[in-house]
Amino acid sequence: MFIDSAKIKIKAGNGGNGTVSFRREKYVPKGGPDGGDGGKGGSIVFLVDSGLRTLQDFRYKRKYRAEDGQNGGKANRTGKDGEDLIVKVPPGTLVKEEETGRIIADMVEHGEKVIIAKGGKGGAGNQHFATPTRQVPNFAKPGEEGEELSVILELKLLADVGLIGFPNVGKSTILSVVTSAVPKIANYHFTTITPNLGVVDLKDNSFVLADIPGIIEGAHEGVGLGHEFLKHIERTKLLIHVVDISGSEGRDPLEDFEIINDELKKYNKELSERPQIVAANKIDIIEDFEEKLKEFKEVIEPRGCKVFPISAATSKGVKELMGYAAKMLKELPETVIVKPEEQFIYETKTDEEDFKVYKDNTVFVVEGKWIERLIASTNFGDYESLQYFQRSIRKKGIVDALEAKGINEGDTVRVQDIEFEYYK
Repeated sequence: MFIDSAKIKIKAGNGGNGTVSFRREKYVPKGGPDGGDGGKGGSIVFLVDSGLRTLQDFRYKRKYRAEDGQNGGKANRTGKDGEDLIVKVPPGTLVKEEETGRIIADMVEHGEKVIIAKGGKGGAGNQHFATPTRQVPNFAKPGEEGEELSVILELKLLADVGLIGFPNVGKSTILSVVTSAVPKIANYHFTTITPNLGVVDLKDNSFVLADIPGIIEGAHEGVGLGHEFLKHIERTKLLIHVVDISGSEGRDPLEDFEIINDELKKYNKELSERPQIVAANKIDIIEDFEEKLKEFKEVIEPRGCKVFPISAATSKGVKELMGYAAKMLKELPETVIVKPEEQFIYETKTDEEDFKVYKDNTVFVVEGKWIERLIASTNFGDYESLQYFQRSIRKKGIVDALEAKGINEGDTVRVQDIEFEYYK
């Protein structure tokens, strides 16, 4: 089975918590804080493995989680970092964030690694909060949560040359003639329902050829097999546009050529600008094909597309077509979906966006990851820890946000399941 797309959920490891600890050594009468830091959470790392060919494994396992960092220990011992989780993907895998559709990574080369979700930072132990006036800090910071998101994986074929055209124009037959591939061939539309690959062996000029399922009018909107397979053309450096020059199915080859190129342009403008060679197929079933071919060439070749008359059924002209394609490939640059500078690593919301304030009847509610982490790290029974909490929320802007909502002295503020009375 050819699996070309999958949706999975990934979760990087959480950072370990910092520890509250004090030296309790026999001959150290004034032992200070020695709580260690938490370890960093493991990241989710995608790795290209050329031994994989499909995304089939992702149909059976849809959730991936990296290891959490360990908590800090006594005597300033830092917790162990969580192990990164390596997720192997086949060459040609495009990784997209499901929520926004943004491309995170375009993974092509064997051995290429990309961090898709970063592990959370470890929390700071109480050793970091000691000052000349706060010599016994009774609090530490918890670890941060690892990034979590749903991603869509799309596998785009890694072929040098793609055969495109309407259904039943002879693409699969061409592939079977010039490679050892054995595609399903029959005289009805959409015989090819999954892309087929083969290697064209021309001694020193070998290349990979893909038979792309037939494109029809409206394909860019999903009509027929639609953009499910249009996306596979994006990887190719060169397109061989196959047309039925005989018009055996009652279609005009010139009109077919225009329709297919219009669909490419509507789906992805760059595809319409991809170099093309035109294979005028089925010359064996019309007696005077020269006149038709001449009229066809007069329209097509001024556009920079060389036309080759061929008969895939008898192999006539096919060798010359493949030789010209191999020559063109030497002069063309590699095709990538995303330039390296355009890639980005998924990031969670910044701290500035990481809280919200609203009123629930008479209670003012503060929510967000930042305030939750601060609550978890605060020892409300310790005066210094409470002071640290109050300074932090004021510096963060939470107090200003509460006042903007109309809070007055004596009003109740709720964070998770903890309630406070507000006083300036």
